[in-house]
Amino acid sequence: MKKAFVIGHPIAHSRSPLIHQSWIAEHGLDASYEAIEVAPADLPGFISRLRGGEFVGGNVTIPHKEEVMTLIDEIDPLAAKIGAVNTLVADNGKIIGSNSDYAGFLANLDAAAPGWDEELQSAVVIGAGGASRAILVALIDRGVPRIDLVNRTLGRAQALAAEFGPTVAPGSLSDIGSLMMGAGLLVNTSSVGMKGTGFDGLDLSRLAPGAVVTDIVYTPLITPLLAQARAKGFASVDGLGMLLYQAVPGFRAWFGIEPAVTDELRNRVLAALGQ
Repeated sequence: MKKAFVIGHPIAHSRSPLIHQSWIAEHGLDASYEAIEVAPADLPGFISRLRGGEFVGGNVTIPHKEEVMTLIDEIDPLAAKIGAVNTLVADNGKIIGSNSDYAGFLANLDAAAPGWDEELQSAVVIGAGGASRAILVALIDRGVPRIDLVNRTLGRAQALAAEFGPTVAPGSLSDIGSLMMGAGLLVNTSSVGMKGTGFDGLDLSRLAPGAVVTDIVYTPLITPLLAQARAKGFASVDGLGMLLYQAVPGFRAWFGIEPAVTDELRNRVLAALGQ
C-alpha cells in the first residue's frame, strides 16, 4: 500500500484527507492518505520516517512550510523562489520538496474566470503573510506589470515587496482605496473574511470594469469581500477551488494518476464544511 499524509500543528481541521481519499476511492487505488499531528519539535523525526520509506510523500501545512526546507534533500526552483514547501515526494531515500499553492491559485482563476489575465495591467494583493508569497510569484510569472501589495503593517509589505523586485509595490491597507483605482484583479490573502469578518470602508467601485475579485479564505465560501464584489457586478472567485487544485500535483506525483477537480468533489468538501 502506498501511504501519503498531511502534517501540521494543529491538523484536525484539514480537508486534504477528504480530497485525496475521494480520489483514491475513485481510482480504486491500494493507497491511503491521513492527517498526522506533528509538533515543531517532532518534525525532524517525522522526516526521518519519510526518508525511511514509510510514506511515498505528503503535504505540509502550518507551521512547517518553511522549517521543512532545512530538512529535505532537494527543493524545486519554484518553491525556493516562493520560500515555502507544501508538497514532499520520497524517491529512494531522497526527499524532494515543491510548492503547489502557485499552481492551485492559477488553476482556480483559470477555471472560474477564464481570461482573467488577458491585458491585465495591475493587481492588488491584500496581506503580506506566508500565503501571499506563492500568489505574488504566480502573478509575476503571468506577466502582471504592477502588483500593489497592501498590509495593515506597512513594514511587512515593504519587506516582502523587496524580495520580489520592482513589479511589486508595497502599500498600507489604509491607502487601498487609491491603490485599487483601475486595478483588474483584487486578491485577499489575509485572514480577513474568516468568521464573517470584512474590510471597513472598502469601495470596490474603484476597480476597473470587469475586474475579478478572489479570496483564498473558503470558510465561509462567500466572504463579505466576495459578496460585495458580486453586489457591484464584478466576477468573484472563492477560495475552495485553490484548495482543490493545489492537491492535484501531489496526488499525481505520489500515485501516478492525474485526478480531476469535479463539482461532485467540490460539493463533498462543502458538505464537510457545513456549507
